[in-house]
Amino acid sequence: MLWIMRFSGFFSAAMVMIALFPSLQSFPPAEAIRPSHLDSYLRLPSYQVSTSPPSLEDRLSFRKASEFRNADECGFTDHKITGVCNPSLVHVAVTLDVEYLRGSIAAVHSILHHSLCPENIFFHFLVSETNLETLVRSTFPQLKFKVYYFDPEIVRNLISSSVRQALEQPLNYARNYLANLLEPCVRRVIYLDSDLVVVDDISKLWSTNLGSRTIGAPEYCHANFTKYFTAGFWSDERFSGAFKGRKPCYFNSGVMVIDLVIWRRVGYTKRIERWMEIQKSDRIYELGSLPPFLLVFAGLVAPIEHRWNQHGLGGDNVWGSCRDLHPGPVSLLHWSGSGKPWLRLDSKRPCPLDALWAPYDLNGRSH
Repeated sequence: MLWIMRFSGFFSAAMVMIALFPSLQSFPPAEAIRPSHLDSYLRLPSYQVSTSPPSLEDRLSFRKASEFRNADECGFTDHKITGVCNPSLVHVAVTLDVEYLRGSIAAVHSILHHSLCPENIFFHFLVSETNLETLVRSTFPQLKFKVYYFDPEIVRNLISSSVRQALEQPLNYARNYLANLLEPCVRRVIYLDSDLVVVDDISKLWSTNLGSRTIGAPEYCHANFTKYFTAGFWSDERFSGAFKGRKPCYFNSGVMVIDLVIWRRVGYTKRIERWMEIQKSDRIYELGSLPPFLLVFAGLVAPIEHRWNQHGLGGDNVWGSCRDLHPGPVSLLHWSGSGKPWLRLDSKRPCPLDALWAPYDLNGRSH
């Protein structure tokens, strides 16, 4: 009966995705989630994985991706064009670390698959380990990218304990410093977490009109905003007064379009750091890097369609919980939460929607 329920879940997830997005019917990766190809992901006992914890060598083993060139009309035809300041580039920032590297590689793979002009995308990889550039180059030989070292010591004394240890990692806070790390000529960037896949042309997200706003993100105004801060925060006007004159809504900081020109001019990094300092002394929230973003930007966000962050697919803080898709179309699937699709697939205990992540996995151990 359990196997039947899993089969039903996988099949439903695939059919929903195919119905919602035309791009999944026209781009090559969609082949992996069509019903005729689903059985390779449904036959869990035959899935080529090991139940033993992966070694460091396994985690750093990736197959070379195919070269992507999806349209003749794309602006760049010379892969040697790597200058970061070219105004035609789409800039995407992603963190790379050993624990989440498999997710980051899958995210990049998905973006290349679904972009009309993958040649025009420039990736900015934020790392705290300096030995990952060669791995990226061997996996994506044609990729335009640059690696930026983020020193953990910058934030180590600012980080407070959180509900999950993973949220306390210094690299989670690298997004706060993009305006400092990236070249001044980079005026806008899309920041993406490592636990997601993009199943639409990312240039559509890039072209978001931010107006006078500094960041754009899907907002969720129906969420209970008060739960992201402690009772002590709401009872102290020094803190809760930060939202005076605003109508704050929850947004997930794992998918953001950021105007770096405004960010640099206003100095938002310092504002975020100030709230982290207050957290150290007054404990005004329980989560990791999100609440400071809410304190600075909630109610001041340029809204983006929800299709660009179908978040929460990793479940809540109870390991193994599964979530469904939100109603509506889908351009990005985000496994925020404690459950990551690569871990659940390897353990042979996947959630139904994890089958939609699997086609982008380039880890050599899993095939």
